[in-house]
Amino acid sequence: MTRKELTKRYLLFGVSLFVMGVGIAITRHGEIGVTPISSIPNVVSLKVPGITFGTLLFIWNCVLLAGQILLLRKNFKPVSLLQIPLSVLFGWFTDIGTKISTLIPTDLYPMRIVCVLLGTLILGFAISLGVTANVILNSGEAFVKALSDTTHRQFSNVKIVFDISCVVTSMILSVILFGRVEGTREGTIIAALTTGWVVKLFTWLLHDPLDRLLRK
Repeated sequence: MTRKELTKRYLLFGVSLFVMGVGIAITRHGEIGVTPISSIPNVVSLKVPGITFGTLLFIWNCVLLAGQILLLRKNFKPVSLLQIPLSVLFGWFTDIGTKISTLIPTDLYPMRIVCVLLGTLILGFAISLGVTANVILNSGEAFVKALSDTTHRQFSNVKIVFDISCVVTSMILSVILFGRVEGTREGTIIAALTTGWVVKLFTWLLHDPLDRLLRK
């Protein structure tokens, strides 16, 4: 791979991070739940509004990175530390997306559903760009891969268990903090059920033409 191609791939990954941040922010703006992996920082954000959601996502990604180090130990590759600056960017992009999403009215419940669906569509598109860039995994996917490699289980199966664990943990945390379930609702289920399909669709549509463009 030439330096020029590698540069283009990292630029595409940067674009995917920005679009991903906007997608997650729009989903959250509906206030009926977020993606499973974001559900824990979302619940915490309701308790500590003084800290931005993007900052909490950065902290959560650092926790996931620490988990990778503990799981992989000597097999952990130093290049994976690039997840730290990328997580900073991702948190910043999410906060920008949060400001953009305020332009969408959510007074009526159907608009809240629209936020979840639109955010999921944007998120799936962003993930497909990251898959095509193929340079580095985000902290969530990297943690799942580390867990998959350590337990010798299929990545897809570990991913399902991880997502379910995030949702259950966020609900338990919500009950502890608020005495009831907050921040994890029907939107989380919608996002969990549809994101994978959206990623497959956009990857099918965009992967080959984008990959050819990157290789030129």
